[in-house]
Amino acid sequence: MLPIEIVITIVAVLAVIAAAAAIWALLRRRNLRSTFGPEYDRVVAEQDSRSAAEHELRERERRHAELNLTPLRAESRSRYAAAWEDVQAQFVDAPGAAVGNADELVTRLVAERGYPTGDYAEQVAHLSVEHARTLGRYRDAHEIHLANERGEASTEQLRQAVVHYRALFAELLGEDPVPTPTPTEATTH
Repeated sequence: MLPIEIVITIVAVLAVIAAAAAIWALLRRRNLRSTFGPEYDRVVAEQDSRSAAEHELRERERRHAELNLTPLRAESRSRYAAAWEDVQAQFVDAPGAAVGNADELVTRLVAERGYPTGDYAEQVAHLSVEHARTLGRYRDAHEIHLANERGEASTEQLRQAVVHYRALFAELLGEDPVPTPTPTEATTH
């Protein structure tokens, strides 16, 4: 039989190891929540366990780190901003076509930045690492786009889709594609 001092030491060491593991897991969870925002909760709800969800999110981070993402050159940003203005202008006369063009424009921008675009689910997973705050809006816009292709979207839903696409578009572009005028600018125009 082991002396009581050794048993107490072993128990104390195990307690310290367990506390350190719990703190490490808590810090990892906080980091994932901070990185993924609302996407964290969505993935937790989809998975069988929090552990499986956190594993999925860490895998997304790993795959994202392998991408060769590039910032846009000034001329590309200008070209995309002009194309976005065209989409918004098109909405007045052809809202359904404008939503389709917004989806296509966002996909082109995503590709030019270096994200894969072949599979929608994979694209969203990669985007979730840096753009989790606007990802829900992108999903909503894409769902409206698909409903529009089936002839099931109202004009208000189409308007909402353009607004949602714009949120991710602006984030990927690095600036608002069509800046909102300040109150003094609005009154002088």
